[in-house]
Amino acid sequence: MTDQPVTERLKTLLDAERTALLNGDFDRLSDLMEEKQALADALAERPLTARDVAPLRDGLRRNQELFDQAMAGIRNVAARIGDLNRARRATDTYDAHGKRQTIDAPASKRLERRA
Repeated sequence: MTDQPVTERLKTLLDAERTALLNGDFDRLSDLMEEKQALADALAERPLTARDVAPLRDGLRRNQELFDQAMAGIRNVAARIGDLNRARRATDTYDAHGKRQTIDAPASKRLERRA
């Protein structure tokens, strides 16, 4: 049996993973992760040439960069939401003498609905 079917399946999976990353489909990524692990285990048991490994390495590197950027974006959104929540609760300002003071927002007893 040759390595070609497994390497081809992994190349196809890497393309699907790239598409999922570009579309922000994180549910699909978790499904692909299990399949990728199984294919990686199958490849570990077979001798591979540099010609077989090069496109896989490039695809893995490309997807890792996309994943890192996606995670950075998620962290930025989370930080921004935290900033907005803090601003809703209180605002920091400075008086005429340059002294910092916090203005607390009035407590709301109203239930906020979000879509």
